[in-house]
Amino acid sequence: MEEDIQKNIKPHTSDGQQSSKENIKQDAQGLISGIKRFILDLFDFRDDTDHEATISAIKADISFKGATAWILIFAVFVASIGLNANSTAVVIGAMLISPLMGPILGIGMSFAINDIETFKKSLKNLGIMIGLSLFASFLFFYFFPLSEDNSELLGRVSPDIRDVLIAFFGGLALMVARTKKGTIASVIFGVAIATALMPPLCTAGYGLAKGNFTYFLGAMYLFTINTIFIALATFLVLKLLRFPMFKYANAAKRKRYATIATVIGIAVMIPAIFTFINAFKENQINSQINSFIKNEIKSNKSLQLIDWEYIKDNKEIFLSFFTEITEATENDLKNELSNTKVYPNLVDMNLVIKGSDTKSFEMISTAYKEKREELQNSRNIISGLQKQIADLEQTISSLNNRIEQDALNKNQKVIAFSKVAKESKIRYFDIQEISFANILNSKDFIKIDTLPTVTIKWNLKLTDSIIKPKERELRNWLQKELQLDTLFIRRER
Repeated sequence: MEEDIQKNIKPHTSDGQQSSKENIKQDAQGLISGIKRFILDLFDFRDDTDHEATISAIKADISFKGATAWILIFAVFVASIGLNANSTAVVIGAMLISPLMGPILGIGMSFAINDIETFKKSLKNLGIMIGLSLFASFLFFYFFPLSEDNSELLGRVSPDIRDVLIAFFGGLALMVARTKKGTIASVIFGVAIATALMPPLCTAGYGLAKGNFTYFLGAMYLFTINTIFIALATFLVLKLLRFPMFKYANAAKRKRYATIATVIGIAVMIPAIFTFINAFKENQINSQINSFIKNEIKSNKSLQLIDWEYIKDNKEIFLSFFTEITEATENDLKNELSNTKVYPNLVDMNLVIKGSDTKSFEMISTAYKEKREELQNSRNIISGLQKQIADLEQTISSLNNRIEQDALNKNQKVIAFSKVAKESKIRYFDIQEISFANILNSKDFIKIDTLPTVTIKWNLKLTDSIIKPKERELRNWLQKELQLDTLFIRRER
């Protein structure tokens, strides 16, 4: 009987375990399905898309005439002023009012929906906008030249991988906002700031005005990158949302336009892909060069790096050191640079090292010490001379005071001669020497008079016609200052 009971229990237990596993499996599948639905609902924006309104809004912004032309010109001048003043805030303001985004979105949309007429119109208006922007910025910088290149300008002449990514993801954000029912204006403004279409054109105009074609080509390259990747993002979003294709009455015509659009799209995409790849590689090279400088040179306290430069055309890394670099150290640095595991993108680079000669360094140090000693000796001599001058000034001041005091004791009508002499020189700069004395005089050789007399030595370059009126003014002033009834002026040559 016990065997029968055990037989009856075992199948029952097995069925219960199997049922429990199936329930857990179903619950897990339900949880995964729920998470999947949540994620799809979270990121799905197809139901919130207005196809007709989006196409109409993009087409409305393509047109370039009237107010749009003036807005573009004003935006160019605002951006140029911002670049001239190196003001980020002003440059951002120009980005917000610039109408350049319209034709670029029109180009991307025309490829997505196979609308060749919209493409022609967009391309034409974009070309006019670029030409007008370059001309306006050229005029501004030609008549209001910058004194020096600044950070706002230099940031637009050497694009890298970040500019590519900003343009692409900014374009995606813009088109998602454009296709949404009820356009998100803040997103459009944000993309206008991030992609920065206006400043590169103004920088290109600056390059033309200054005759710097490196700046011109670099800025136009950045503008082209932004334009292509914004149009590419527009194309991808509209294709993802399955915007309806433009309908042509003639099937052959529709097919021909589709072929043309495809060929043009591929032709545009090829340089865009190469641009992305080249920018990505260049970014990796710069990053690994910085790592090499940091890890292999700056971390070594015995190496005193003055400066370094990456010469792209020659594939050279130029290093300048303050101290002497031995052959062993140079070989060690070159071996580290050729390490494919650590610096795979720097294998083809040549390391050019310039180090200071040890003897030259010692000579410079010795000369520096000698000059410091000479300078200290000169300072000591100057200090001694200054003390002697101060003593002499004190002696002269004491003698002047004594002379003045004697004069005052003899004649109360005579004021301190030093005061008169100083003021005379201030009033009459051409006086070279002045003296005062009471001279005994006799006209009849019987009666003797005492005559207050001032003797003046004038600049030899002055003529009598100039000296005479000055002497009259001087006599009147001295009589008043010396409190004398009469005063005689003698001229000494």
